[in-house]
Amino acid sequence: MKTLFLALAIGTLAFTSATRAADAPKPYALDYCVYSGDKIGTMGKPVTEVYEGQEIKFCCKDCQKTFDKDPAAGLKKYQAAVQSKSSGGSNAPH
Repeated sequence: MKTLFLALAIGTLAFTSATRAADAPKPYALDYCVYSGDKIGTMGKPVTEVYEGQEIKFCCKDCQKTFDKDPAAGLKKYQAAVQSKSSGGSNAPH
């Protein structure tokens, strides 16, 4: 009986941990804001938001407001910048 209880407790903990890990957003992969091109943190504390499981960071609240007007387009802009970075290019606005 103790073994069964222990097995159930361990299984519940493992399931809870796995669920929390699956819910964690994908981390922001750039060091700059995709709207301004400014390095994250140079304009004060970065503003962070999660959209469709992706963490998005902004240099300021104005850039976040721009994102919030059309978050689907903002996510595509971010993904394009990440893709450009991974292929060796730079997609930062200047």
